[in-house]
Amino acid sequence: MTPSARLDATFAALADSTRRAIIARLASGEASVNELAKPFAMSQPAISKHLKVLEHAGLISRSRDAQRRPCRIEAKRLEEANQWLERYSAFWAASLDRLDDLLGELQTEPKPRKRQRRKL
Repeated sequence: MTPSARLDATFAALADSTRRAIIARLASGEASVNELAKPFAMSQPAISKHLKVLEHAGLISRSRDAQRRPCRIEAKRLEEANQWLERYSAFWAASLDRLDDLLGELQTEPKPRKRQRRKL
């Protein structure tokens, strides 16, 4: 998978709020499918579909422990997405700094006097 395709898969997987919640839960440690399904009002097969999307994107991995298939977060893909976002974060920070400087200059400049209109 190319870097661009990996990034596309990562952002597509994270576009869904259920999948983001699963990632948030896995950030605190591995969990089984049943444990991940508990907080959601959906079936275990529906959760499994979400897990497959996350696994395909490389955001999680699953292992086999007897009958249990624990899921764990894979930080590498999240780091790739974070690095991509950081480039734009630096752009916006610099843009906001320039705006802040401009506003500071405008506030310290003397205000021009308004002309009074003459009555005819």
